[in-house]
Amino acid sequence: MVNPALNTLPAATVKDDVLLEVRGLKMWFPKRKGFFKQQTSYVKAVDDVSFSIKRGETLGLVGESGCGKTTVGRCVLRVYEPTAGEIIYHPAQGAPVDLAQLPRTDLVQYRQQIRMIFQDPYSSLNPRLTVLELVGEVLKVNNLASGSELQDRVAALLRRVGLRPEYMRRYPHAFSGGERQRIVIARALATNPRLIVADEAISALDVSIRAQILNLLEDLQAELGLAYLFIAHDLSVVRHICDRVNVMYVGKLVETAESTALYGQPKHPYTEALLSAVPIHNPRHRDKGRRIRLQGEVADPANPPSGCYFHPRCRYAQARCSTEAPPLHALDGERAVACHFAEDLALRGVIPTEKDEENHEIQ
Repeated sequence: MVNPALNTLPAATVKDDVLLEVRGLKMWFPKRKGFFKQQTSYVKAVDDVSFSIKRGETLGLVGESGCGKTTVGRCVLRVYEPTAGEIIYHPAQGAPVDLAQLPRTDLVQYRQQIRMIFQDPYSSLNPRLTVLELVGEVLKVNNLASGSELQDRVAALLRRVGLRPEYMRRYPHAFSGGERQRIVIARALATNPRLIVADEAISALDVSIRAQILNLLEDLQAELGLAYLFIAHDLSVVRHICDRVNVMYVGKLVETAESTALYGQPKHPYTEALLSAVPIHNPRHRDKGRRIRLQGEVADPANPPSGCYFHPRCRYAQARCSTEAPPLHALDGERAVACHFAEDLALRGVIPTEKDEENHEIQ
């Protein structure tokens, strides 16, 4: 049921620009062993994660595979039942609602407002259904359209994502990967959402198609005022589309900042290592950027190391790092970092591109 405390919030305490707040989110999966499948421990896929998404912005969530970023997205949509924490959604009208506490029967109206774009456009579309049925099913289930009106709505959605309406009678196998992803986007837009969780939305596409889908997402955001939670591992893409970026490592946030600040001057050693893998397009700078190759393996979320989870792989680690876990604390502006020595380290960001240098000269 809805958290009563949220319904009694004074209007002055509700931030006008915040759409979604995640507070202390945890998603622990039980680990079972033996013939009787007895629980022995937990896999802490997401462990005490907090962030907010503003109206009309794109928030990036990045990290290595297995860091928990996809789990965060699925918790926001309540595909998973969070172990703990709050997922506070601010509707256009009315009091904020804690989605983590709502029974599934009450989630329908909020799932219209928060939609998802999946990673693989091949597996996310039923091959036995036509485009009309795939997109129209969302309209039917939510009682938004039927009959001839449904076909008109589907046709309008296809036009909006750059497809011809007459394609609605075709099956998914008749489309390329980029066209299938446009169908997935059209299906996500069917309920007029305010927030879209894009889980690796372009990683399965051909490189030549990625820019088209990114441009489409940006155009839709400008036209409809959408907010995105953009989950990705390709930091060059995140830099292009995201306003702010959250960096995750083994289920925890280690740094959060505005995109320009993060890419220009990271404050966490893990962020610096991730940014060192971003391709440098300017050949004059390629020999100046040295790739940081982390030693060892990503920590096991079922048995993480003591202290800072990153300390076994960190080249700046000191004795304190192995015993004391650093809290995520605020620095300048909207930046926060979980590192004991964030203020002391001079870490290297992404080397400016030629376009950045030209813009700097103009200023």
